[in-house]
Parts: sequence; C-alpha cells; structure tokens
Amino acid sequence: MTGMTLDAKLNEILSRFRETFVNKSYSEENQDHDVLMDVFGITPKIKRENRQYWGRELGMCWQLIVSCVFQHMRQDFGPALRVGSDEPCDFIFDRYAVDTKYRIGSGDSGTLKKFRSYGPMLRELGYEPVFLILRQDNLPAAITACNSGTWEVLTANSSFQFIETHTGFDLYRFLSQIKGDFPVQR
Repeated sequence: MTGMTLDAKLNEILSRFRETFVNKSYSEENQDHDVLMDVFGITPKIKRENRQYWGRELGMCWQLIVSCVFQHMRQDFGPALRVGSDEPCDFIFDRYAVDTKYRIGSGDSGTLKKFRSYGPMLRELGYEPVFLILRQDNLPAAITACNSGTWEVLTANSSFQFIETHTGFDLYRFLSQIKGDFPVQR
C-alpha cells in the first residue's frame, strides 16, 4: 500500500471487507447502527443474524482503518507491541499505546483480566494506554475493567475526535461521505 493516498488505502481496506461481507450468507432485537455499518449498508437486521461474525469482522475492519490512518499520517507510528506472547495494543505513536475495538461485548473473566493488567503493563513501558471504541453500547463490566486497568476509554465521537486531533484526518467525515459505497447486498 506504499505510494498510495490515504483515501486509496482506506478504500482498498474497505473493498476487501466488502468482498468478505458479500460472500457471507445471511442466516434478530438491537436497532442501533454506526457509521461503519452504514459504509457497507449493513442493517441491524442483517447484523443480528450473526452477531459474532459481524462483530469480529467489523472489529478487524475498524482496527485496520484506524491503524492505516495513523500509519499514513504519523511519522512516529509503530506496530503492535509484543510483550512475551501478548499484544497489549494494536499500535503505538508518540507516548500512546492504542487498542481499537468495534465494541466490547465480552465479559468473560480472561478478557476482563487482560483489560485490567495491560494498562499498567503499558504504563510501565512509558505509554498512555488508550482504547478507541467505535460503538457506545459496550458491556458495562468490560468498561469498568478497562477503567480499573488505567486505560483512557474513548467511544464513538470521542474516538473520532482523538483520531482527528492526533492525525489531522477526519475519519468520521470520510466514512460518512462514502456511506453505502461498499454495499454488502447486491
């Protein structure tokens, strides 16, 4: 993806995910949608048909596009940190260790334990741990674990504002402008 404009890089990532979404067979309660669902024309009804699939795939898409923006716009971008067999964040820049999540819906004890332990680990390494979460409908117990793990937890508009503040790129505007450009259904 070197030599490409940021818009082209982001469009390439979105195109790849559109293809996997189109090939997914659609096998139902929450009416919430978000800007990333809008890009692909994914309705709450479609998403309810296989929440785990959509959550995982939209989460990976969110991680890749946020990482792409920072990598393209920041000279000090660094990939995910490895601490032993763990990867406590998705990327680093300046003094920040950033982990991206589409939505935190898991409240299993192993996940919560990681949220509580990774923050202090990253701080010991000299970083400020930040979660950039796209959605607001997160599991309260998971957010509590993140907060007790000393993470700065940003959701929805706050995540987009952090991205724009640190990169100069308005990702929300970009995604809003391409709403429906990568439709899942033909």
